Amino acid sequence: WRYIGAFGGFIFLLIQLMLLVEFAHRWNINWSSGVEYNRLWYAALTLVILILFSIAVGAVIFMGVYYTHPEACLLNKIFLGINSSLCFIVSMLAISPYIQKLQPKSGLLQPGVISVYVMYLTFSAFSSKPKEMITVDGVNQTVCVFPFDSGSESDKKIVTSLGAVILFACIIYSCLTSTTKRSSAALRVYRNSEPETERARCCFCFGDDTEDYDEEKTTSGQSVVYDEREGTIYGYSYFHFVFFLGSLYVMMTVTNWFHYDDHKIEKLLDGSWSVFWIKMASCWVCLFIYMMTLIAPMMCPKRFEA
Repeated sequence: WRYIGAFGGFIFLLIQLMLLVEFAHRWNINWSSGVEYNRLWYAALTLVILILFSIAVGAVIFMGVYYTHPEACLLNKIFLGINSSLCFIVSMLAISPYIQKLQPKSGLLQPGVISVYVMYLTFSAFSSKPKEMITVDGVNQTVCVFPFDSGSESDKKIVTSLGAVILFACIIYSCLTSTTKRSSAALRVYRNSEPETERARCCFCFGDDTEDYDEEKTTSGQSVVYDEREGTIYGYSYFHFVFFLGSLYVMMTVTNWFHYDDHKIEKLLDGSWSVFWIKMASCWVCLFIYMMTLIAPMMCPKRFEA
């Protein structure tokens, strides 16, 4: 059953990574469409891009200072260099002339979002790794950990409880957002689901853009939003399947991904190698998915003509 849980948890993570990439693309398309009629959207895009890359670069510096050591933490040094280099490569690829020719809307906003998320996963992976100790002047010291750690039992309980609440809240939110009509269309790479006319707005994630362009009906009677000629709005099987995958992901998380021997709920946030590799692999999968969205029109031009 743990192998079934690992497979289902991996599929759940894969769905969330695909939706993150789709969110980055839609954010860029939505705000870029506002540049045509208002230059303030260009300023907003520039500001957000600067903030995102500042956070990513700051995260690299932070992890380089606190999660590396001259005499230890070799994996941290290698993976920090690899992940930061991959983020730089996809950023340059997104604004390369050939990609710009095939995808004029491609810019630095999407790699900015991806870079911040990859840096977060890298930081989470480093925090989830078992602690390393070295001997300095005959004294054992724990290295490559954040220095703020009081070590009291009350603080550990608060951190564990808060971490569990955040974990379940994120999983519920992920399950709900994964089952919307737009998200399911994005997972099928169904391009025709995108509205032909896009209006830039800050809260573009809420509601359907096509509703903004519908003329107001002054006549009395019921207003039909979607008559389900091609399919139902709510997919029962898909909805519950995503929640089933989410439950498997929770199962693997609370059992520390295969390291469940003598595992207690109080040790939910303790480090293990399995959690470290799961999070590190998620970084590479996320970067691979985004890179494929950039080069896919080159390999299959007819599919992406719309």
